[in-house]
Parts: sequence; C-alpha cells; structure tokens
Amino acid sequence: MVEGTSLENWSSGNRAVGSNPTSSAVKILGIDYGTKKIGMALSDDGGTVAFPFGVFPNDNHLTAVISDLCKKENVSTIVLGESLDFSGQPNPVMKKILAFKKTLEEKLSLTVFFEKEFLTSKQARNIQEDSALTDASAAAIILQSWLDKQKKI
Repeated sequence: MVEGTSLENWSSGNRAVGSNPTSSAVKILGIDYGTKKIGMALSDDGGTVAFPFGVFPNDNHLTAVISDLCKKENVSTIVLGESLDFSGQPNPVMKKILAFKKTLEEKLSLTVFFEKEFLTSKQARNIQEDSALTDASAAAIILQSWLDKQKKI
C-alpha cells in the first residue's frame, strides 16, 4: 500500500524526481485510475512532454490530494484514462471512472478529458519493470498520448 494521504506527508519513494511544486506555468495532469491506487503524471510547462509524478491510494482523501496538487502545480486540465476492453467496449471499472470524472469536474472546476488507454500498466512495466511508480508511468503514457494528439489539431 502506498503511504500518505496528502502531498505534505506523502512518501518520497512513490514520487518521481524532477517535479517542481512552485512552478507558475500551466500544466496538465494525467491520471491512471485504479480501484486501489491512482497513478498521476504531469506535463512540462509547455504541455509537450509527460512525466510520471506519483502513485496515491484511492481512498477518501484522493480528491483533496488531487486538488492540492492542481493548485500547487497550476494544473489547468486533467486527462483521465478511459478503460476499454479488447473490443473497444468499456471495462467494468468505467462506472467508477465516470463517477470519479464527475467528482473531479464538480469539486475542482477543471475540464477532464478522456484518453483511451489500453494495457498502459503493462507498457510501463515493459519499459521500466515493475516498481512503485509503475502506475505513475502508465499515467504518463496516457497523458503523452493525449498531448501528442493535441499537437496534430
């Protein structure tokens, strides 16, 4: 289990190196939703590259943790992984993801976009092997996919 329920007391072993909580530029937050833990990634200031940020428990404190992160990192938009099966149909977890999306939009007053995700945790493990940051790396893959699509528009 990932320790810590706030950004202040969160274990440094579950946070990627290199994020800057005092940045004034607008960033985008990527989320890999899981029923037990949530992986998060942040874009660079220009919205070009996604970096793993951390893994947090999916508990009653999660929305507050995300709210704190969005304020500290000046997040303007959230990208949430859309969990689909091999045939492109929503996985059973999508009901919880939809409710989570609605909560984020209502409580944070931010736009939340879906980005289709398919085996992103497996992709992350293939790149870095299994680690405490696998879910954060999966979130970075989701966010990077969305960022790349925005460049083409």
